[in-house]
Amino acid sequence: MIYTDPERRHEFVILIEAVNSNPNGDPDAGNLPRVDPETMHGFMTDVALKRKVRDYVETLRRNEEGFKIFIQSRHALNTLIEEAGEAVGAQKGASARKVVNEDVREELCRRYYDIRMFGAVLSTGDLNAGQVRGPVQISFARSIDPVVPLDIAITRKARTREEDLTATGSTEMGRKPIVPYGLYRAHGYYNPFLAEQTGVTQEDLQLFWEALANMFEYDRSAARTGMNVRGLWVFTHENRKGNAHAHRLFDLIAVRRTDGTAVPRRFEDYQVVVNREGLPEGVHLTALVEP
Repeated sequence: MIYTDPERRHEFVILIEAVNSNPNGDPDAGNLPRVDPETMHGFMTDVALKRKVRDYVETLRRNEEGFKIFIQSRHALNTLIEEAGEAVGAQKGASARKVVNEDVREELCRRYYDIRMFGAVLSTGDLNAGQVRGPVQISFARSIDPVVPLDIAITRKARTREEDLTATGSTEMGRKPIVPYGLYRAHGYYNPFLAEQTGVTQEDLQLFWEALANMFEYDRSAARTGMNVRGLWVFTHENRKGNAHAHRLFDLIAVRRTDGTAVPRRFEDYQVVVNREGLPEGVHLTALVEP
């Protein structure tokens, strides 16, 4: 399959639907869905999207060698770097902090899927493994139309302390932030030259597309029951340097509201047009998720 070839350049477009959900809460705004205050278009950060990929890989491949996740909350990152250093016999100390240890860097790339794909800063402790530039980069996802963040009032019956029962009665108020509907679009890039440095394999790339297509299937919560991937298209170049500019390829996929739709509230309120006839020579288009 040409789109899983790690030695080729790839770009991709992904459409993400949010139905009565909070696609990416903003901690600076009481966890309300993130929006551009000038246009009220919603957005999801690249960090949030990469987290979904990491969580998918960890859920399905956590016990497999080479598919561990480096960026996670259970272990300090410097501890993980030192463990990799011990495996290759690296020495810690003041001198080890000054010079990049390529053996430790390679071991970390071998162990951790997200380092191979997204890169990482590995020079934060007593062992200096340098910095890995990841071959995969993802843009912010931005909604096609403005969204309306809602802060829905809810009530809570449960109490954790006896004194709360008498102080506030049997019910207290809470909030649930959502958007009624939003269709978000993000773009992504895969650089085969950087992938060669981190050791990305065909299996790694296949897993990445699988994770993108299914990243919400194992990540359901009360705030994300309506999150769905509605489209995923991969552009693959015959020339590893690229046969066309990325923006030219992205323009071949258009998403617009259907005629007569004033306020979108379902995916059918949009029309997705894929211009396959406009593909430049040497570029292949694969639809992994189609509307």
